[in-house]
Amino acid sequence: MVIGGDKTPVIKNIQKNLKNEEYNKKVEVDDPTMSDEEAEQAINNFKDFRKNHKVKFFLRSRGAVAMQSMMGAIMSSSIKIEGLEKLNKIKKGAIVTCNHFNHCDSMIPRKVIKKKFHKTPYIVIQETNVAMPGLIGYFMNNVNTLPLRKGPNYITKEFVPELKELTDNGEFVLIYPEEEMWYNYRKPRPCKRGSYMFAAMAKAPVVPIFVEIIDTGKKDNDQFNLLKFVAHVLDPIYPDEHKSVKENSKEMAAKDYAQRVEAYEKAYGKKLDYSFSKDDIAGLRES
Repeated sequence: MVIGGDKTPVIKNIQKNLKNEEYNKKVEVDDPTMSDEEAEQAINNFKDFRKNHKVKFFLRSRGAVAMQSMMGAIMSSSIKIEGLEKLNKIKKGAIVTCNHFNHCDSMIPRKVIKKKFHKTPYIVIQETNVAMPGLIGYFMNNVNTLPLRKGPNYITKEFVPELKELTDNGEFVLIYPEEEMWYNYRKPRPCKRGSYMFAAMAKAPVVPIFVEIIDTGKKDNDQFNLLKFVAHVLDPIYPDEHKSVKENSKEMAAKDYAQRVEAYEKAYGKKLDYSFSKDDIAGLRES
């Protein structure tokens, strides 16, 4: 599903970031930007609405979930799952990690968790996402989302306690360790430590998923073909209770990335390197 306009500037930004070895840097050109004060106010408004306008939020949430379910049903036939049996030992909640390549790619881990555990995962979103316009902004504000602000006070006093409560109660929380979305980019990118720091602090396992992207050869629009997806469920990763949060975050991030590299090389039949090729952008049509 192509959302937004011409992706040529985005692809150029991907090429630039690869050349500069900046694998987690933003490439989108129309995302909202905020000052620290604006970000704080946006999250306060987000939380205030959910707390003090429960009826309105309930009605909006029902509508958003219905639309999300409809979109998920449309995408469902294009999603294949492999390795679901690796989740047999997960008895409580967990943090789910996945490569981030599309505005709607959360539908893929959503299908995995729904199929195995009959639950809908929460999604951790960047603070600017609550200010996004249109349908995406509507989803960000009205489905199961957890906004994340950078800053130790917010993370330790608000975000992690809420995350721990969810996972302790058997819920699943999707976090993108690559941080920024790179449109239709096939290759796994290095994992930032934040996701695994949160897992260690919450004493929750990590369920890694790598999504293989397949070009159907059928036209979607002038720039892209329609795609299919294979969700490769990888081995769960557990924090070591005898190690510090910092040690756990480093080791868990390294394990997750190593599994993603292995899954990529097996799926696409080639070694991972970060030189750029047009084939790296799934479904890109010849101009």
